[in-house]
Amino acid sequence: MSELRTTGDAAMETSYGFKDVAAGEKQGLVNQVFHRVANRYDLMNDLMSGGMHRLWKDAMVTWLNPPKRDGWRVLDVAGGTGDISFRIVDASQGHARATVLDVNGSMLAVGRERAVKRKLDDKVDFVEANAEALPFEDATFDAYTIAFGIRNVPRIDVALSEAYRVLKPGGRLLCLEFSDVEMPMLDKFYEAWSFNAIPQIGRVITGDGEPYRYLVESIRKFPKQADFAAMIARAGFARTTWRNYSGGIVALHSAWKL
Repeated sequence: MSELRTTGDAAMETSYGFKDVAAGEKQGLVNQVFHRVANRYDLMNDLMSGGMHRLWKDAMVTWLNPPKRDGWRVLDVAGGTGDISFRIVDASQGHARATVLDVNGSMLAVGRERAVKRKLDDKVDFVEANAEALPFEDATFDAYTIAFGIRNVPRIDVALSEAYRVLKPGGRLLCLEFSDVEMPMLDKFYEAWSFNAIPQIGRVITGDGEPYRYLVESIRKFPKQADFAAMIARAGFARTTWRNYSGGIVALHSAWKL
């Protein structure tokens, strides 16, 4: 379904899955989705990806390679349940300081509870705010990460500009997102699995398959790897590149504020 994918910023603002919605309406609809799935979000990630999301997130943190020194700060956007931030703190051997920012309070509540259980609540802060209007001063963070969240932001161009603003010179952006499958035959299997199995799994596990239909559709609307790299570059970033994983099911984009 590559023909459904957008190629620029504006189309994502009014795209709620395969539905067109009014400008300004998408954020509220997306919030409703994540309020409904927050308590089972991580379990569903395991079931939907066959556990592969753990390997993709580990690859993201490995490429980030957080330093083992005090004072290094990362902002993890749309990271409500803490998955990426916990990995980063662990990889830094406890030296990194992570701030999880999410627009959805239900997701953050899960993350805070997990941080306490993991004894990382002194290393990870949780902030409820919008990726399009970050409540931080310019040049605050050494890294900005976002995993499986950028496609849910209505104005991606604004979010990327905000990422650029809050990064220090020499800071790095890493974005992990479902992308355009480039491996022959895998695309057909992935298409069938996504549209037939995932909403059914969601219905069994959470009692509601509709949020997962939106999530599947939103993946198909998100720009291809090269188109998204161009959006990142337009926000001012340099040395933009990406790596495909699992035949392009996901792509990890990297860029720098130079």
